Amino acid sequence: MEFKTEMMRQYEMTDLGLLHHFLGLCAIQTDTCIFFHQKKYAKTLLDKFDLKDCKSVATPLAINEKLSKTDRSEQADESLYRQIVGSLLYLTATRPNIMFAASLVARFMHGPTRKHMRTAKRVLRYIQGTLDYGISYKKGKEAMLIGYCDSDWSESEDDMKSTSAYAFTLGSGVFS
Repeated sequence: MEFKTEMMRQYEMTDLGLLHHFLGLCAIQTDTCIFFHQKKYAKTLLDKFDLKDCKSVATPLAINEKLSKTDRSEQADESLYRQIVGSLLYLTATRPNIMFAASLVARFMHGPTRKHMRTAKRVLRYIQGTLDYGISYKKGKEAMLIGYCDSDWSESEDDMKSTSAYAFTLGSGVFS
């Protein structure tokens, strides 16, 4: 507290209190945790892409559905597709559960087909059912290094290459 007072004497500033919103992220702070979510942004996306009243789905991607650059469906509106994908990628800031799906649909930014568009809209339908999800950081919880890795073993129909990835987190964040 003494540091804050010294800073206010030294520099012209105003204390606005606890953080509530920052770049589209909402923060809920309690004595025990900080919870970040993008519920308002997600609702805006659903409204923008005419999915406000859509039926939600349990998973962001359909099981065993494979996407390729060339499928037999018609071309989709590339501009609209890019808007959806870009919006999904921004939403991953507090929704790591859609990272794989958002990254998958981002592979087809050039020349997307109707099948690609259906897949991107399915991710939005998943968002509809999980609007309250976000990341919670617990106070006093010991920071832990956690690593994940995965490979899809030749699932790319375009080049038959495996997509391997890894992710590490250091902290006390819990997705819920």
